[in-house]
Amino acid sequence: MANIRCVKGMVGLVTGGASGLGRATVERLVRSGASAVIVDLPSSEGPTLAAALGDRCAFAPADVTSEADVRSAVNLARDKFGKLDLAVNCAGIAVAVKTYNFKKELPHSLDDFQRVINVNIAGTFNVIRLAVGAMAKNEPDADGQRGCIVNTASVAAFDGQVGQAAYSASKGGIVGMTLPIARDLAPMGIRVVTIAPGLFSTPLLAGLPEKVRSFLARQVPFPSRLGDPAEFAHLVTALAENPMINGEVIRLDGAIRMQP
Repeated sequence: MANIRCVKGMVGLVTGGASGLGRATVERLVRSGASAVIVDLPSSEGPTLAAALGDRCAFAPADVTSEADVRSAVNLARDKFGKLDLAVNCAGIAVAVKTYNFKKELPHSLDDFQRVINVNIAGTFNVIRLAVGAMAKNEPDADGQRGCIVNTASVAAFDGQVGQAAYSASKGGIVGMTLPIARDLAPMGIRVVTIAPGLFSTPLLAGLPEKVRSFLARQVPFPSRLGDPAEFAHLVTALAENPMINGEVIRLDGAIRMQP
């Protein structure tokens, strides 16, 4: 008999949890009977969201690239809720700059490139490496499972567009480390899965004019619309519950393939 787990009773830590995909994930976890720690910047809406969601939600102010901040967030999960079963990496940043601006004779800023790589790749890895230390203390279930990591890449990892050199490289890095980390953690019964979302209705896209948003929506074969963050959250909980999915990258994109 397959050992299908239930999200109810799990404790999850979600980076970027105060907005967009992360917020939808936190809300679904709490609604499903799990507990959640929102990990986001001190300036975020994290404290307000945690208060609104009640006793099974807490806020940990953190920069994902900081060892001290992420350690504090992991400790908060264990101190307040007794354990850590699930870590979901949604924190990320983007820049849209071409490799070289030939009209202005200006190369892409190296600082900007390194900042995107640092937050998106090193930040994701920082959370993984510290979260699994707490997960290792869990009692294994009948399958030997102790925890699950869900990362967020992007279809840009595969179909990077003009101006996305830094962003695509950072998301490609998350894709590339999924399998080796899953292999590293397999003996401890900790799974690692990555979601590569397509075009979703997040604060990043909300700032665009309606005409641009509807154009983007029409690029999605089916369903021909922007993704709802709740659909991302649904997949996160499905991955947390299904013990056989491991070391995999799943496109969640309505069959879109981005044009140059």
